[in-house]
Amino acid sequence: MRPVNLVPQDQRRRTPREGSGKTAYFALGGLAVLLLMVVGYVLTSNTVTERTNEADAARAEADQLEARAAQESSYTDFAQIAVQRTQAVAGVAATRFDWERFMRELSRVMPAGSWLQTADASTTAAEGDAAAAPADAAAAGTAAASPSAKLAGCTPEHSDVARMMVRLRQLHRVTDVELASSSRQEDSGRATVESCGANVSFEMTVKFSPTAPAAEAPRGATRVPVSLGGGS
Repeated sequence: MRPVNLVPQDQRRRTPREGSGKTAYFALGGLAVLLLMVVGYVLTSNTVTERTNEADAARAEADQLEARAAQESSYTDFAQIAVQRTQAVAGVAATRFDWERFMRELSRVMPAGSWLQTADASTTAAEGDAAAAPADAAAAGTAAASPSAKLAGCTPEHSDVARMMVRLRQLHRVTDVELASSSRQEDSGRATVESCGANVSFEMTVKFSPTAPAAEAPRGATRVPVSLGGGS
């Protein structure tokens, strides 16, 4: 005979079936993994969206900066032109020479009865004189220009030519006076502006030191003496 359990159904001891607990754990683990995946996807999506927004903002800012730079390029070009012109003016000023002063001084040292026929002046050194330019001029930041003047004219006697050379050596910034020729042509006719006639014709070169423009005035003076015209 089969045994019969007379205990009511609701009061009977329940025995867990095999494998029922593990299934629940597996289900909970799967839910946890799914939740982590959803959270990771959401975080990654938010990060990508944030980076995309930052990239768009940076791109917009770059476009604004490029537009502003294009607007201000005209000011940059103007500044470059101003610098170039300033350098050009400084270069001209570094090689300038007060020829007007030299001519006034020359008019005071020429012997009586003398006159000039030609005067050729230059502020650049000749090829043979370039190596002899003082090194301190370049160290001072100025162009090592060696001004010179070639004079040709007429004077009554040879002694007047020598006297004129001695006087020229005393002028401001004059370093040397070289005589190229001194001659007299007999029976050459009447003296005119173009012809010396019976007078002595001379040719000489006056060389000047490459003094910086700031030191243009003589030592101990701030301007040209009044006896030479003053004020230059």
